[in-house]
Amino acid sequence: MTGDTTMQPQTTTGSARAVSGKAGPGKSQNESRSRLSGVGDFIGAQGLLVVVLLFGVLLTFLSPVFLTTVNLVNLLYQCTILGVFAIGMTFVILTGGIDVSVGSTAALSSVLSMGVIVNMDMPPAIGLLTGLLVGAGVGAVNGLMVTKLGISPLIATLATLSAGSGIAFAYSDGGNITPVPKVLTDMVSAKIAGIPLLIPAVLVLAFLAHLALTRTTYGRSIYAVGGNKEAALLAGIRVDRVTMNAYIIAGLSAGMAGLLLTGRLASGSPRAGDGIELTVIAAVVIGGTSLFGGQGNIKGTLLGVLLIAMVSNAVNLLGIPSSYDRIVQGVVIFAAAALDVYRYKYVQKNLSRKRKIGPPPAIDPKTAGTTSAGAVTAHTTGTPA
Repeated sequence: MTGDTTMQPQTTTGSARAVSGKAGPGKSQNESRSRLSGVGDFIGAQGLLVVVLLFGVLLTFLSPVFLTTVNLVNLLYQCTILGVFAIGMTFVILTGGIDVSVGSTAALSSVLSMGVIVNMDMPPAIGLLTGLLVGAGVGAVNGLMVTKLGISPLIATLATLSAGSGIAFAYSDGGNITPVPKVLTDMVSAKIAGIPLLIPAVLVLAFLAHLALTRTTYGRSIYAVGGNKEAALLAGIRVDRVTMNAYIIAGLSAGMAGLLLTGRLASGSPRAGDGIELTVIAAVVIGGTSLFGGQGNIKGTLLGVLLIAMVSNAVNLLGIPSSYDRIVQGVVIFAAAALDVYRYKYVQKNLSRKRKIGPPPAIDPKTAGTTSAGAVTAHTTGTPA
């Protein structure tokens, strides 16, 4: 009995020392993780808004024209067609995929819709419907190649990029198809109280997309597929169907943007949307949608579109040669990609560690103090505490 009594305090003391020794560092690590979480939340939720506001303030000082009503309305008008592209692209990137064919899809939609109206003498409504169906069809082809054939999204959409552009040039013989129906040009140029009708129309489209992603089962499935395909499969989600529909939505939005470009250019052009795919992807990624999938939202996408449009607007207002516009966009794309990698590799991994490790164990001061005192007594006298 005496031996057991002697050993008991020493064992308790060791545990108390171990816990006491880790309490300080554990608290410090927990605070560091908390600070890192705050940085990640700020970058993901508020960082872009602050960048847009600061850039706006800078442009206000650099150009007195920036804050004029005419320029602001023109800026928002420039955002509309890019915004339509970007809304559809958000769905695809959320699944962990990518679509570089949206520019050629817009061009194909433009020339085929005008071909139906002009060359086949069909009503404008049939031509517009044709343009939308062409876009959705290209998206379905992309989705089939990715889901059924297992082709990489980049390679699959590069194929449709080339094929779609080739078909558009072949069908139009490299020229523009005119005249464009008045209903389409009026749709693009109509104004209410001096504000282009296209601006509120795109905001309504964005709101509907936001509801689809946040309030529907399909929207939750998109985030699940982008976050972890294997886990989504185990949860009973039809991953192939969700992915297929995302590409169809992106194609449909590209077809819609192609029709808007047709109205703006007043012709069905095989060059409509030429090279816009990289700008669209940049806007979505700048808006916080991760290229790795599973993270992002429509509100961020709209802010990304606005920032891209502000860069182009700044180039025009400050008299910078148009060739530098591409350079600035390249820098912006690089910054967005770097931010995305940081957010994915560091912030998300540390947040995951925080969830796994949890906070350090709580210590009762009275028990810790009593045990430590007993340990000191036992060590000094050589007798049990």
